[in-house]
Amino acid sequence: MPLRWEEVQERFPEEWVVFEAVDAHSQDGFRYIDSLTVIDRYDDSLDAMKRYKQLHKDQPGKEIYFLHTSRPDLKIEEKWIGFKRWRCIYQMV
Repeated sequence: MPLRWEEVQERFPEEWVVFEAVDAHSQDGFRYIDSLTVIDRYDDSLDAMKRYKQLHKDQPGKEIYFLHTSRPDLKIEEKWIGFKRWRCIYQMV
């Protein structure tokens, strides 16, 4: 069931979550995640990053991220690389 970021923060306080964006949009160079599905959660950022990398490798067409639930919002700066490829740099805004 898709969740809003505020719901994820309530359910998984002070944890790293790996999630798939269910509903998202781009505006003015930023990616806004409106709803998401949590895939996994971790206490350690390195474990979350390993899981993210594996999922991204196995399912490159899915919009998967990992972030700490202390982050106030899901406004993510987009950086474009080449033709039809993009990656996101996580920047607190």
